[in-house]
Amino acid sequence: MLQPVSRLHPVWVVLGAVTVIFHIGLIFYGLTPALVSRPIHMALALPWILIFAARTPFERASGWLLTLLGVAACGYIALNESMLANQYGFIYGHLQMGVGVFLIFLALEAARRAIGWPLPLVALLALAYAVFGEHIPGQFGHPGLPMQSFVGTLTIAEGGLWGKLTGVSVGVVAIFVIFGAMLNAGEAGRGFMNMASACAGRLTGGAAKVSVISSALMGSISGSASANVASTGAITIPTMTRLGYPRSLAGGVEAVASSGGQIMPPLMGAGAFVMVELTGTPYTQIMAAALLPAILYFVTVWVGINAYATRHDLRPMAASEQPAAKEVLITSLFFAVPFVILLERIFLGGYTPQYAASIAVFAGMLLLFFDVTLTFSLRGFASRLAEALVTAGRQVAVIGAIIICASLVIGVLSLTGLGVKITSGILSLSNEMLWPALLLTALACLVLGMEVPTTAAYVICVSVAGPALTALGLEPLLAHLFVFWFALLSTITPPVCGGVFIAAGMVGENWLKVAMKAMALGIGLYIIPLAMVANPDVIRLGHDPVWAVFDAVKIAVGLTAISFGVIARRAAWLRGLLVVVGALVIFAL
Repeated sequence: MLQPVSRLHPVWVVLGAVTVIFHIGLIFYGLTPALVSRPIHMALALPWILIFAARTPFERASGWLLTLLGVAACGYIALNESMLANQYGFIYGHLQMGVGVFLIFLALEAARRAIGWPLPLVALLALAYAVFGEHIPGQFGHPGLPMQSFVGTLTIAEGGLWGKLTGVSVGVVAIFVIFGAMLNAGEAGRGFMNMASACAGRLTGGAAKVSVISSALMGSISGSASANVASTGAITIPTMTRLGYPRSLAGGVEAVASSGGQIMPPLMGAGAFVMVELTGTPYTQIMAAALLPAILYFVTVWVGINAYATRHDLRPMAASEQPAAKEVLITSLFFAVPFVILLERIFLGGYTPQYAASIAVFAGMLLLFFDVTLTFSLRGFASRLAEALVTAGRQVAVIGAIIICASLVIGVLSLTGLGVKITSGILSLSNEMLWPALLLTALACLVLGMEVPTTAAYVICVSVAGPALTALGLEPLLAHLFVFWFALLSTITPPVCGGVFIAAGMVGENWLKVAMKAMALGIGLYIIPLAMVANPDVIRLGHDPVWAVFDAVKIAVGLTAISFGVIARRAAWLRGLLVVVGALVIFAL
């Protein structure tokens, strides 16, 4: 999804600095009208998507034209905020209609250039339904929408393009993306790898376990499976193959470990912050709820590596490849210091996540003055800061393009009542029983997740299926976590599995073989969401830690049995027995 930084041209460094200053400035400046901050957010994203990432002369030329027109259109919304706010989403005149229609087109095109066709196609289908749905007979039709009201609600009011989701992208997600960019530009990535090597390198399957730990740590700030595979995989995959691990296993380990970064607090691939907005649950509670299931996921991958050790000679890393204790300590400071500041400001200081992350960004920026030997360097600082600014600008733009396009879908669901109709359909198909409704929702998440990014798939699925699950007795936060986990399935599940494709390309192996290994190692991704429903105390770490830990241990025991039953080289009857016993421990005890 994201191209590596190929150039640090001063123009892009300056634009990255403007992006960073704008988003952090919003945290300290105070309240800014939504119809000012959110259009500026989109305007800042356009050059990165349409010009920086252009691959052909035509894309670059058209990108310049669309960027200039887009900045003008976004500027029109921001400069006329007070007038538009009094129109309550109703368009007057041809100019406003032209601006509105162009902004919808621009949101679709930006998303297409950022991540491909699937999400824009979903949005186009939603828009077509809004325009032509009045001609559909039966309960899935709608009475019709006046075009001035429809386009206006999506483009000049605090709905559609400028809705709550875009607000989350502007006010929270962007800050944490900047935080991750600052850490990755310094020595934090090396610190993650060194810490993982020191903890697991000497164990059986040590190189694979280093991948698990480093990917969990790296994923907690990157939130992107693809970026995680590309960064940690560049080190862990060659190490595993050099030690004689099967290529399919090396790729599978990295793909499944990197995918877990999207469920690991604090970032969760932007999902945690969207969840805050959609559920009204405080961020600290979502972190607490997501923590034990995420740990269970990585424990299952760890156990799966042990199970594969019964089939292959998974040697530990050589002592010569282990980092020295002094290097581990020094490099660990590059991620430990900002992380401690972030968590201290949230949990002890009582500040909002975005304010705490802003303080941690400044700490990460100060650490850019130093290299791995703690040598102070102004030239090194300038180079690392430039890289951080360009990376932050690009990543904020891509996530912004995804969320703004997904906001169109949410806007249509709200305007047409389609979400309520789909919810009724799920209730009817499941005969108003929870577990059939869960399985229908999981299938919908898997299908949609194959086509659109995890966060967008989660938002769309939970908008239509979430009310059905809560109507059947599931608490809202549990319903959201369930949908979010299953929206992640497509990263390792064929036929569309982004993390697997990247890992397979890096290791030089058939992607389907890598996918089979990844699915076996990542079996927790399929089971843990269902286990959360059967054992709801596991997400109540903040309220009832004793029972939360008890349920987590019980689920871990069951997952261990299932993982060994699926993977280990043992008699078929014993493997079958382990799977059955594991399922009973999780769902029947």
